[in-house]
Amino acid sequence: MPFPVKVAFLGGARYSKPLDAASDKKFCLLAQLGRIFVVSFSEDMWPRLFTQHARFYLLPQLPVGGLRYASVLLLGLPVAMWLIFCRGIQVLVAQSPYEGFVAAVATKLGAWFGRKVALVVESHGDFEVSLFLQRHIRFPHLYRPLMRRAAQFSLRHADILRAISTSTRDQLQRSAPDKPMFEFPTWTDMDVFFEAGASGAQKIGDLIVYAGVLITRKGVHFLLEAFAKVNAQVPTARLLLIGKPEDPLYAQSLRDQVERLGLNGLVTFQPHEPQLELSKCIARAQVLVLPSLSEGLGRVVMEAMASGTLVIGSRIGGIPQMIEDNVTGFLVPPGDVEALTDRIQWAISHPNEVQEMARQARESAKTFCSPQGYVGSYARLFEMAILATHS
Repeated sequence: MPFPVKVAFLGGARYSKPLDAASDKKFCLLAQLGRIFVVSFSEDMWPRLFTQHARFYLLPQLPVGGLRYASVLLLGLPVAMWLIFCRGIQVLVAQSPYEGFVAAVATKLGAWFGRKVALVVESHGDFEVSLFLQRHIRFPHLYRPLMRRAAQFSLRHADILRAISTSTRDQLQRSAPDKPMFEFPTWTDMDVFFEAGASGAQKIGDLIVYAGVLITRKGVHFLLEAFAKVNAQVPTARLLLIGKPEDPLYAQSLRDQVERLGLNGLVTFQPHEPQLELSKCIARAQVLVLPSLSEGLGRVVMEAMASGTLVIGSRIGGIPQMIEDNVTGFLVPPGDVEALTDRIQWAISHPNEVQEMARQARESAKTFCSPQGYVGSYARLFEMAILATHS
């Protein structure tokens, strides 16, 4: 493929101005491939337009999920069309099958007027289920078939599909078995976590940490139940929950659960941290728990393993691709409080064994994702997408 290529990403990710360190590194790498445009969301209600390795068109972050999807249609579609006709993009990447509906409409309209643009639809999670575990959805019996049809439309019109794990690949293949498929992990800036793991930070042997947004899909309520049982046996145990209250109703239910279980003072809610601070928190913990009910990959698993911290994760989605059970971490059935309790108690009471497992996990993490591999995978993806369009 002749470089540079012109690529636009359309998705629901949120970006700040200026970009955080991890996003800055990501787009610096992608800029090696050509001109990059990003149509996504701001972190607040203000739209933003700026350039930092890529040209960012950030839509306002509206407070209601349904309105955000509507804004992608009403605002994102005109921006995508402008990029097709005025910036001559060659590839349009939709970062979920839902945003893919807008991207598919844009590429179809472009084709009608002689502008061929390759459409790549990505899946970063269980798109059939995770949306309804992400936040409270009003009128789900209406919303679900509408979103299902939007996803089907985008997959039907995609030129190439991209999955981030075996589970997301299998789901895409069931939905669109005739489409070419690429699989490679989502971007993760592992350097800061490897550095935290190499810093020699003193482990806090009874500290359990969770890192991620506070939404139903993450299963944090099961972790609280398990922690209550652990604390009854290990009174010094503490639980740190790091993450943004993405679903305010769910986040409040967690606080109510802490009070109901008599865990006040033992469970700490901490806002989302920049990667540097997050890596330090994870590196100090004895164990990180990811009790998800649905997970495309579970990036924090890689981050914790790189930090030298044992991970207990649900046997779901892409998590088993990263954790070898009883060797580099532990896998438990999603929602199984007793199994989760047992693994956490073992981790607290066997520090030497945990240290050896964490060491093996850290070595394993070195194979997960490299910047060169990430950019190279996208280069091959773009090349195939353009070839597929012109053939």
